[in-house]
Amino acid sequence: MTTRKILASLFVSLLFVTTAAAQGKLAEEADDAFKKGFYFNAIELYKKAYTVEKKASTKAELIFKVGEAYKAIGDPEQAAVWYEKANKAQYADPVTYLYIGDMLKQQGKYADAIAAYNRFKEKKPNDMRADASIAECQQAQAWQDSPTRYSVDPEVLLNTPQYDFTPAFADKKNEMVVYTSTRPGATGVETDQIIGESFSDLFTSSRDRLGKWSEPVKLPISVNTAGNEGAPIFNEKRSVMYFTRCPMEKKKVYGCDIWMSKKVGNNYSEAVMLPLRPDKNDTITIGHPALTKDEDALIFASDMKWPGHKGGKDLYMVKLNKDGMPVGAPTNLGADINTSKDDMFPFLRADGSLYFASNGRASMGGMDIYRAEKSGENTWSAVSNMQSPINSSHDDFGIAFEGDEERGFFTSNRPGGKGQDDIWRFYLPDMVFALQGTAYDKLTSQPLPGAKISVVGTNGSNFSAITDDNGGFSFVENGKDRYIKENTTYSILAEKEGYLVVKDQVTTVGLNESTTFVKEYFLQPAHKDIIIKLPEVQYEFDKYALTANGKDSLETLYQTLVDNPTIIVELRAHTDSRGKDAYNLTLSQNRAQSCVNYLVQKGIDPVRMVAKGLGETELRIDDKAINAMKTEEEREAAHQQNRRTEFRVLSYDYVPKAN
Repeated sequence: MTTRKILASLFVSLLFVTTAAAQGKLAEEADDAFKKGFYFNAIELYKKAYTVEKKASTKAELIFKVGEAYKAIGDPEQAAVWYEKANKAQYADPVTYLYIGDMLKQQGKYADAIAAYNRFKEKKPNDMRADASIAECQQAQAWQDSPTRYSVDPEVLLNTPQYDFTPAFADKKNEMVVYTSTRPGATGVETDQIIGESFSDLFTSSRDRLGKWSEPVKLPISVNTAGNEGAPIFNEKRSVMYFTRCPMEKKKVYGCDIWMSKKVGNNYSEAVMLPLRPDKNDTITIGHPALTKDEDALIFASDMKWPGHKGGKDLYMVKLNKDGMPVGAPTNLGADINTSKDDMFPFLRADGSLYFASNGRASMGGMDIYRAEKSGENTWSAVSNMQSPINSSHDDFGIAFEGDEERGFFTSNRPGGKGQDDIWRFYLPDMVFALQGTAYDKLTSQPLPGAKISVVGTNGSNFSAITDDNGGFSFVENGKDRYIKENTTYSILAEKEGYLVVKDQVTTVGLNESTTFVKEYFLQPAHKDIIIKLPEVQYEFDKYALTANGKDSLETLYQTLVDNPTIIVELRAHTDSRGKDAYNLTLSQNRAQSCVNYLVQKGIDPVRMVAKGLGETELRIDDKAINAMKTEEEREAAHQQNRRTEFRVLSYDYVPKAN
């Protein structure tokens, strides 16, 4: 059952305005049926009226009205067909192109819909509706291409080829539901003139420990009648059910009301109507109840023009007394929530957020589900579209969360179900994270077995692993749990005896999709025979005082000493070959000592460092090779290679001082 069919069935819609006085008795009967919301009958009558009509303009108008009726019952495929027929019949108003775009959008044919909207723009260039609809199609396509993390599937055992919708949890364990259905076995024997199907009843089903739903059972006649019942909601104790009831009388239009029935065991008391309807007005619609957390107020939908009414069906709130009955006048939820079209099917979560369905906002096609944040006492704002896959190009509505969990049910007529409207389950799967990688020897680039990878999380977790023969490590499943969790930052330490440690960090904070962190750690061998080059430590000509850039270059050694708190290093400074040997030796010693002094100022214990000036005794490039170079630039670069600062690890014997 599409949303518009539901609106028609549970909420008779009186939106149609004839474009001209239809000629003949059949056309008049068709208009009357449409005005009453009997769209199924109206379609057949309009088609019959078309076959006997002679005037071309009137025939085009009748074709257009068939399209309108199909749109009203939520059949976008047939509606588009008949709007196209109206164009071919020279229907005067180019709005058909706009409506064709709407119907294509509801089928998820966004590119075709944009083409139709552009045709409408050609006909009516000053009408801004096409631009807004094109923007909606582009946004819908983006949402479809990049869905949220929710997972959705049809609840097969609850659905039938008929209409199944708006489930509510009926027990404290959330293992029983009551929902609306037009399946065989309805209480009434008549056919709903709106949709050409049985009238809807409330059915119940429960699931076992394996999640299998039982055969649905119709609620007793204390609840179900020959008319339409649907859209239930229960209080927290699951002892009281509110629902919508729309009486039935052949060829007569009735509105809908909210009713209440108390649950005792598996039985329901005789339902009592909530006195919300003004006197002497039996055609307005009131329904789709939702309870606030404290159960002191009821939110519902209605087309009654109470103060603040925005148009179509609005959401209202009314206070409840201790017996669950309304007191005082309903209040409109305001322009932050309600639109000029239909806003319905409210649901309130324990955190205070309001969910509802609307066809008056930017959507993916049909009716979409929206979330509004609680902004004050009985006020909501910051409305956001739930996006794909909760929403689709079709009608999506009637969401119900399972307690505080990120799972529950909603209704949709999208493809993939059993029939018309179907119940779909949704849940937000846990994001799955893992950390894996390989450790290598930095000098040889060969895998490094036997390295210890230690991980500490901001959530208090602490775990480690030893790399295998291929240098690999992996933190994936920890029994039935996972090592890497959501919203956590992890500090990682890779270490092995005779190597400098490598520190790293990964975080899942802010991530919205499952991620496997893949890392490569290159551990530097560190002992007396290994000389480790530092970034260039710069000095002014013929001076040993550190420049600002030189101090920045020493940050690498400083961090190495901090990360490896037991090492003692020899800091080695070199000069190029220019100048006298003795002078260069002294200059390099002073430069090495200036590095030590700087690191001492930063808090490194001086006993951990030995300054050693080597002058020009260990040239990387000798003078013969330099003199053979062709340009001065090449020769100067070679001299710079010789002017270097290095270090080597002398021992791992330092014992850090206690703080």
